[in-house]
Amino acid sequence: MTRILVVDDEPQILRALRINLAARHYEVAVAADGGAALRQAADWQPDLIMLDLGLPDIDGVDVIHGVRGWSSIPIIVLSGRASNQDKIDALDAGADDYVTKPFGIDELLARVRAVTRRAAVQDEELAQVQVGEHVVDLSRKTVSSGVRLTPTEWHILEILLRNPGKLVSQRQLLAEVWGAKFVKETHYLRQYMVQLRRKLEADPAHPAHLITEPGMGYRFMP
Repeated sequence: MTRILVVDDEPQILRALRINLAARHYEVAVAADGGAALRQAADWQPDLIMLDLGLPDIDGVDVIHGVRGWSSIPIIVLSGRASNQDKIDALDAGADDYVTKPFGIDELLARVRAVTRRAAVQDEELAQVQVGEHVVDLSRKTVSSGVRLTPTEWHILEILLRNPGKLVSQRQLLAEVWGAKFVKETHYLRQYMVQLRRKLEADPAHPAHLITEPGMGYRFMP
């Protein structure tokens, strides 16, 4: 079941979208501000985010930047801001689509179907990723040459491989893999990255693909 996170500070919109999406067999979670949205995105890992820009604590564009720092989750903006510049800012930040309020539910659902189809194609294209001498199959959870990974190693590796070239912060990795209560336990990441490099890098002491950005996070370089 496709999981959708709806982010809006208007209770009536949250209620209407929850009812309409659930009726179409989507699993729905809601957030009323940007901080809650970022936490929900990390903890719940939705398949799609519907995001209002005019949030009470963090501007929606900043929420998009925050999500894009670690994830390619599709984002559809739902906003009363209709200017071209607002649309450009949101799309440049990484939104996949922009729907202006008020909107029809049928049009919105068509946008949801289109965005999720594109995401599925991208996931299929990312199914096999070359990491040095190894081929990692993300859909089958296998690595060539009989390399075996633990569930936690898989989770970390998948986040990095699905964001090629992008810096994924320590905090984001810890929140997504272990939960929000563990965002300061950076030694967890150091331990698991050592293990992943031993299994996947030709020279674990001088990694070419699973790169540490000191004090910030990690990056997968294809």
